[in-house]
Amino acid sequence: MMVKCVIWDLDNTMLSGVYLESGSQPPPPDPAMVAVAAELRDRGIIHAIASRNPPEAAQYAEKATGLEFAAVECGWDRKSDAVRRIVADLAMAPDAVAFVDDDLYERAEVSFRVPEALVLSPEDMADAVGWPEFSPTVVTAEARRRGEMYAERRLRQEEARAFGGSRDEFLRYCGTQVSIAPATAADVPRLHELSVRTHQFNSAGRGVTEPELAMLTSSPGHRVAAVRLHDRFGDDGLVGGCVVEAVEDGWTVSLLMISCRAMGRGVIEALLAWLARSAAEAGAATLAVPCLVSPRNVPLRLALASSGFRATEGGTPDQPVAVFSRALDGPPPDLPEWASAA
Repeated sequence: MMVKCVIWDLDNTMLSGVYLESGSQPPPPDPAMVAVAAELRDRGIIHAIASRNPPEAAQYAEKATGLEFAAVECGWDRKSDAVRRIVADLAMAPDAVAFVDDDLYERAEVSFRVPEALVLSPEDMADAVGWPEFSPTVVTAEARRRGEMYAERRLRQEEARAFGGSRDEFLRYCGTQVSIAPATAADVPRLHELSVRTHQFNSAGRGVTEPELAMLTSSPGHRVAAVRLHDRFGDDGLVGGCVVEAVEDGWTVSLLMISCRAMGRGVIEALLAWLARSAAEAGAATLAVPCLVSPRNVPLRLALASSGFRATEGGTPDQPVAVFSRALDGPPPDLPEWASAA
């Protein structure tokens, strides 16, 4: 599994000392940890803070280190609870995060209560930058901006909490724009990255290699789409894609994937509506989306069910598959007003 977020303690971890015991001069950042964090940031791995300190400590750490933290949990409850809140806030799975703390007790508590997380000491981190979990095979422009995009996400969430209308009204207020277009060769590295990193919205449950995706984009028997997202808070770039095997009587979506960062922002509804409309216009009678059944892709399967797809069981006991399908004999669904398609 790839680590998507490193959750840092502050005292004697990201900072060279204890914040509340430092008097008027807070302890300086630990240069080794800052260097490691900066290297991981450049690989598209984001950072968060879970610390037994007041919020001012996180504000100081952000300013002193020059790092952006996508989520901050400062307080005196259990570190495992802080880790779980960060995981939920970032819409990630627990096995996509690493937790770093100098205190053996804190590491043991998080290991026991969040066993999926990778738990490390500061001393481990010097070697960890070379581990496969921290070494993505491709680093795209979207990956390098991931910390910035999570900062934009935090601003968007703050406005959403203060907004009094519905979710659709908020999407319109944000100027949300989802664009769907045929994928090009330039999109292949990012589509590969999505297939490797995305699990909650990945129908195939596996990564797809760049050569395989390049072949599919030029195959006359397949259609590969790229989905982009932006609003007034920022440009998220390419956040999703799909691979369609198109035959005359029915379309099968062999791969559908969307970044967890786009969850709740109208992207899955737009993509499924576009697929149904395109298949109907091509004369297909059905649209099917086979999904490998796993605890991780429950959000995708729920989205398919709520969009009018009905599931039938298939696959094998070792690799169960739910085939979500819908008939296309009725009026095609409307594209959401924030979506456009080429």
